[in-house]
Amino acid sequence: MSTEAVSHPTYGNWRRPRRAGLGPLGLVGTFVIFGGLVATLLASLISLYAALVVFVPVVLFLIPLTIRTQDGRNVYQLFALRVGWWRRKAAGSHLYVSGPLSARPGGRFRPPGLLNKVTASEGRDAYDRPFGILHHPQRDLYTIVLGCDPDGGSLIDPDQVDVWVALWGEWLARLSHEPGLKGATVIVETAPDPGTRLAHEVLPRIHPDAPAAARAVMEEVVDNYPSASSEMHTYVTLTYGNPAGQRRRKEDVMTELAIRIPGLLSGLAAAGGGAAYPLSVERIAEVVRVAYDPAVAADVLNARAQDGGTGLEWDDAGPAAAVETVNAYQHDSGVSRTWMLTLAPRGTVRSSVLRGMLEAAPGTRRKRVALVYRAIDPATSARIVEADRRSAQFMATSGKGMVQARAASEVRAAEQTAAEEAAGAGLVEFSLMLTVTVDNVEELADASVTVRNLTAASRVLMRPADRMQAAAFSCTLPAGILPWEQTLVPYELQEAL
Repeated sequence: MSTEAVSHPTYGNWRRPRRAGLGPLGLVGTFVIFGGLVATLLASLISLYAALVVFVPVVLFLIPLTIRTQDGRNVYQLFALRVGWWRRKAAGSHLYVSGPLSARPGGRFRPPGLLNKVTASEGRDAYDRPFGILHHPQRDLYTIVLGCDPDGGSLIDPDQVDVWVALWGEWLARLSHEPGLKGATVIVETAPDPGTRLAHEVLPRIHPDAPAAARAVMEEVVDNYPSASSEMHTYVTLTYGNPAGQRRRKEDVMTELAIRIPGLLSGLAAAGGGAAYPLSVERIAEVVRVAYDPAVAADVLNARAQDGGTGLEWDDAGPAAAVETVNAYQHDSGVSRTWMLTLAPRGTVRSSVLRGMLEAAPGTRRKRVALVYRAIDPATSARIVEADRRSAQFMATSGKGMVQARAASEVRAAEQTAAEEAAGAGLVEFSLMLTVTVDNVEELADASVTVRNLTAASRVLMRPADRMQAAAFSCTLPAGILPWEQTLVPYELQEAL
């Protein structure tokens, strides 16, 4: 008897766009160095001392730009992060207290930080289903949240998985044609099963006249099964902005999004998302409330099972108290730490590369993995891939030895990306964030070890979001917070640095 090898599709070819400019200097540094050389030459016509006076400050300015971390941040960016943390701590904004006894207007439990000014409204889609809209007034952005129950990859043929991946790529490519879309986030949240769901399903169905042995078996299953199981929820947030120079009414935005939701849901279902549905304001508030206070998860689940809902409003979804430290974020009954992607897996990977990271982690109260996407319009995509192609060809022809071999690999990847983009594929920038919540600060050390093991198995490199844990925590919630929309320095200028 002979066995036939089964081929499993592999994926990859994600690459970081090359930064314009000379080496690690960036575009701004390149302009500074050329401008400094010209100014130095002109000053040398006066005297050597004048030339040194011009040249030394230029060199001192450029040196921090050449020193970069693995994820591309220079010394100026690291220093700005520390200064921002010192200023927040001096102003006391790293502490948050809400509720009737606090000094905050209204006396309610509004979410803190980046979510404090967000307001929630509810509309009806084309199928008369309620959906919530979160309005971010600082940037005039609108967010809708979709929920889905993915089919999973167990006992699925590799060909079917490949089809799902292709349809998921097509759904992402569609995002670049969504008018006004600023970004999307896919959030997978896992937590130990509290056991109440199984109890609500099984115990009321046990017949009073059932044999004692059968009743004992079913009660034992209800007691023991949840300890080895977990609950998993998947959310997709889509954040829209107004066209340049225009400001629309909220009612017009709600009407427009109500028309788009059915098409977005059908695309998610075709890509293996299972049953997809929009989340109401109440459901969004419940998810955020449980994230800030994991101890109420069972109560929220019981209320939904018995009464059909909790009646929770967005203005009461936040914590009663929260404290941000350098490497942690304490909130009500939980303590969280968030990690950010530094380097994506190199080479090719299989479809199960993130499976371990997405599954429930032992010893944690809750865990959220957020994949953040920024769709790029077709015109910009063509310009980016052509620039990368030219840069890769230049590196391949100017190097020697091992440098040339690696550059040749870069050329092949750039050529493949250019060919796929020309054939209609979309170009999407992505990142990954991971938040782990435990019961107390002492458990964070064990959680950090667990995260290191998970990231190593998934072949990704991540770093803790130190000195910005509160903001990073908000980015992993299904509330539509996009990191590049919340910075004081424009995204384009950051790329130039």
